[in-house]
Amino acid sequence: MTDHALRLLRQNAHLAELAAFPFDFDLDRADHGEPVRLASGGPLLPVAGDDTGGTYFVCADGSVLYADSEGSAGIIGSTVDEALEILIGLPGWRDHLDLSPSDGPEKILAAVTETEDEFREDYGLDEARPELRTALGLPDRSPVELIGMLHTALLRTEPDFLLLNAEEGGAYDLLDRHPRPPLWEPVLAQGRADLAALRAGDRNAWDAMVDDPVRRRLALRAAQFDRADGDLELLRYLLRHERESSMTEELRLAAVLVGLRGHTEDLPLLHEVRETDFDTACGLGEMPGPDADGAELQEWARELDESLFGTDPSDEPLFTWTELAADQGLTELARVALIRRLDEIDLDQGLLRLPNAPKALDPSPLRTLAHELEQLGDLTQALRAQRLYTALQDTAWDRVSARLTQARLERETGQLADATRTLAALRDILATPADDSLRQWQGTNLGRFIAEEHYALTRALADADLPEEARAALAAAEEIRGRLTGAAATAVREPAEEVAERVRDFS
Repeated sequence: MTDHALRLLRQNAHLAELAAFPFDFDLDRADHGEPVRLASGGPLLPVAGDDTGGTYFVCADGSVLYADSEGSAGIIGSTVDEALEILIGLPGWRDHLDLSPSDGPEKILAAVTETEDEFREDYGLDEARPELRTALGLPDRSPVELIGMLHTALLRTEPDFLLLNAEEGGAYDLLDRHPRPPLWEPVLAQGRADLAALRAGDRNAWDAMVDDPVRRRLALRAAQFDRADGDLELLRYLLRHERESSMTEELRLAAVLVGLRGHTEDLPLLHEVRETDFDTACGLGEMPGPDADGAELQEWARELDESLFGTDPSDEPLFTWTELAADQGLTELARVALIRRLDEIDLDQGLLRLPNAPKALDPSPLRTLAHELEQLGDLTQALRAQRLYTALQDTAWDRVSARLTQARLERETGQLADATRTLAALRDILATPADDSLRQWQGTNLGRFIAEEHYALTRALADADLPEEARAALAAAEEIRGRLTGAAATAVREPAEEVAERVRDFS
């Protein structure tokens, strides 16, 4: 990380003035105007701004992130020095965001020359540029080289430098329109490498599949999209060992890929796998019997393949790839994809419309988004998805269940006042449900969970030194508990006594 040039600008008022005009890197404009943060949670230091309301931030590794006032952001340099090289060498850089080395020197030079000719009419560009470059110790690079540097920097924006509005949680758009690889490509890279090693007969690769469920799953996904006639032995091997994970989608996939060959000698193996446990017996329940012929086996596998799998990775649900990304530790890659999808739905709930019932919305993708984001540890984005999901529930049972999860996430993110309001709204639904779906909630796990969340909130309020709020929450919890019956009432007795004792400590 280098910030030599930035230190010189801060120490020399004349150089700072040159950077501000004509190169629009103004140290006095570092206030972005709205709170922002990186989705990855890293530090973000505003160091300068421009006359359009944009801001230059320095990230933990020294990279410079530029955020404009229209909701777009991107990395423009690996250091402040590099970013200043680009700003000084390409004063019209915002007009060149979509240029890349693939455009060739002729097109790049023509575009840069046209922009700079416009600058020269109003600014002393030819005098200011060499003076500032020399004073800051920056090299004199060609526009072609600078466009290459800018292009490389922009492509680094995601996944590690996704900028969010800190209050609303929505992500900034990318500054540029350069194509990026689809999510499945980096996610599937390890699986493709392992599949190639398996095909080559690498015994180390075969042995690694035994002990690593993630690599097994990835290898099976790679085989799904790159099917070869000679894969049957390795598919049998993966099928035998994938059963160790019980009923996974990849176990079903392995069974399908083996079944598509139509070899009846595979039926004993398939049935052995199906009988591994209760879940596999249910998940592979439609498998043809042990006496089926090859055509029946192929037909079963073909129907499942067409309905659940196929050969195009772009047809797979987003959550297939985000889960596999998270399993590999590619957390930011998964987070970016999930947040981008959440933003899309937030802006257009029509994306939730059912194909066969265009007036009906299916909110289940929001529930999955909330779950996946929580699994990544991003409770803030999980809560954002859960609130959208809650607003779309119809039955009293579903509205209560959704608010229960929402209240928990609010509590866990320290939003205790919001959690208190959400549980109050939940109790209002219990009082006037508007349908009979909650008719027996008092004796179910739902009733138990409602009471437990009230006690959990009471404890959180007490720990936050909010005695009045804690006593009010305890009263609500006790009222809920008094309505429970059977096992639900028994289950909450111990936490109720512990929390009541905690609240009495205030007296």
